[in-house]
Amino acid sequence: MELIQQYWDDYAEGFDAAPDHGLLDPDIRGAWKELLRAWLPIEPGLVADLACGTGSLAVLAAELGHHVVGIDLSPEMVARAQAKTVHFGGAVRIAQGDVADPDIEDGSVDAVLARHILWTLPDPHAAIATWARLLRPGGRLILIEGQWASQADPDTGGGDGQGEAYPAAELPWAGGVPQEELRAAVEPLLGDVLAIPLTDPLLWGREITDRRYLLCGRRD
Repeated sequence: MELIQQYWDDYAEGFDAAPDHGLLDPDIRGAWKELLRAWLPIEPGLVADLACGTGSLAVLAAELGHHVVGIDLSPEMVARAQAKTVHFGGAVRIAQGDVADPDIEDGSVDAVLARHILWTLPDPHAAIATWARLLRPGGRLILIEGQWASQADPDTGGGDGQGEAYPAAELPWAGGVPQEELRAAVEPLLGDVLAIPLTDPLLWGREITDRRYLLCGRRD
């Protein structure tokens, strides 16, 4: 756990330089905001942003009228997310913690949002089951995931310096998870699941050659 935390602490300073992390380009930012608008609950509610990083998606969710609790393992990421969201006051709370078992009460949130984090978890099925329990009736589990063609991408678990923190042999979904495999993990917990491909280069700031998608399940 210390190696993992240190890896993301070291990565935090340059994290927002990636177009889909910092969302500094207004067109990329707008594309992500519209994606969240379409999939988060219409009515304002409480959103858990797990592995929130520097808080870019937490900001968008708050701008859409939601209260947000963001959790990240890295103190450096948390500090940047807190600075980025401070103007929302009590509407956004960012805390350090284990995203696989966050300090959030079961049945208390309207949406769980997690982007590109399942590949890092030694037991992703257990994490998904935990996240499903956090949802109120009607709540949504929104997973932005993919199956990457190359593990050299910093999001995929094979970039420089990650092998020590994230040994692929210990990670069931190293390099990403196929959509149907993730669907099979979510459906027994939340029933019917919807999924859409995320192929628009505007979301990523570049053309992509791998598979990226959004998968959403809803609690009865």
